[in-house]
Amino acid sequence: MTAWPLSENSASVKCLLVMLIYSINSVTSSTLGARSIRRILSLAFLRTIMKVHANKRAIRALGVAESFRRRDRHSVLAGVVIRSDLVIDGFAFGETTVEGDDATREILRLYGRLRRDDVNLLVLSGCIISLYNIVDVDALASKIGVPVIALTYRESAGIEGAIRHHFHDGEEKVAQYMKLGPRVPIALRTGYRVFARLSGISEADAGRVLDSFTLQGAVPEPVRVAKLLAHARRAGAQPVARMSATSST
Repeated sequence: MTAWPLSENSASVKCLLVMLIYSINSVTSSTLGARSIRRILSLAFLRTIMKVHANKRAIRALGVAESFRRRDRHSVLAGVVIRSDLVIDGFAFGETTVEGDDATREILRLYGRLRRDDVNLLVLSGCIISLYNIVDVDALASKIGVPVIALTYRESAGIEGAIRHHFHDGEEKVAQYMKLGPRVPIALRTGYRVFARLSGISEADAGRVLDSFTLQGAVPEPVRVAKLLAHARRAGAQPVARMSATSST
């Protein structure tokens, strides 16, 4: 796959997203695939893209994030493969059902669309997404065969009450939520702290991995870029006249 190197200020990512938004808005979303987007980006940045050394070893993390509005029936999923030397190495899209129960299955499908076996780690932007669509972190780690880190950024006393309030019969979702277990706080070298649910990786190793992917703040690059791509993809699926009025979740 085509890879785009990142500078320390992530200028490549900013340029990539500008071109991505333009391409999505310029082409009918139903006919726009990841291959088309990569082709557009490759042509636009042909003179500025550095070549990737094939023998350069690095950890590859798949960051997964979403974008939706409360009135949407589906949420856009984006998955971005980024190496620990901060080179974007591929991406794919999917969707989950808002208030549904398909988050785990759809993340597995997104991973399958990448058609690669060199991903070393999954980093999720939360494991309770799309209005209480709960990701089974242990199932992901088991079925894909790599460790999973699911991140949040604030302390919480739990959401059992919110689930029961939102769903007339929410006990099954409460059971799914309780199965996730507690989050563990992880201090990053940036000075920020995240809260993580882990599967297949120790707290110490998770901290080292997150440090290697986090340039600033609390959000690691795989998750940050995936979130930007999900927003852009969703915006591209909306009528242009409504884009300025939409709010991201």
